[in-house]
Amino acid sequence: MMRDRHVVVMARRPEHGKVKTRLADALGPDAALSFYASTLRRTLKRLGDDPRWSTVIAATPPSAARHPGRWTRGLPVFAQEEGDLGQRMQGAFDAMPAGPVVIVGSDIPDLSARHVARAFRALERHDAVFGPSDDGGYWLVGIARSLRASEIFGPVRWSTRHALADTLQGLPEGARVATLETLADIDTVDDLRRLRA
Repeated sequence: MMRDRHVVVMARRPEHGKVKTRLADALGPDAALSFYASTLRRTLKRLGDDPRWSTVIAATPPSAARHPGRWTRGLPVFAQEEGDLGQRMQGAFDAMPAGPVVIVGSDIPDLSARHVARAFRALERHDAVFGPSDDGGYWLVGIARSLRASEIFGPVRWSTRHALADTLQGLPEGARVATLETLADIDTVDDLRRLRA
């Protein structure tokens, strides 16, 4: 078992009208909540039951960490920091014990333990690993011990096709980077249609 490896799932507590708002604009809040809750449940089961790493949830809103519900499947929960996505992910990295850390989103239907295992294998030879998404962002970011003391998120144009490129540009000079396969994160009804097709 490699319990010095840590996986952080960035998640919003599944609440009606609070999740996947762009998806809800097209499908309604009930369908958006159903999609998000089922994807989150599968992600936590697939990753939380694996003995090769420890899985924790970085939750929002903060009350989700103070009063975790059944949706957490009993996994440890801490509150996401305030700020943009980069500040929240940096806070999650900083909150973890020593060792390699991988952060994933909670809206990636095809994400499996196999992808996370590949990320940790990549971190044995690289400083950082990314799982690119087809919209220019990424569904996974991991850093090895070598980068744990670094602030890896500089100015990034989040939620744009530039997010991954901006993040890569902000890494320390000479950082060794690996990439995984491209997966889709689901933000809009068009994303959902492409996934189902």
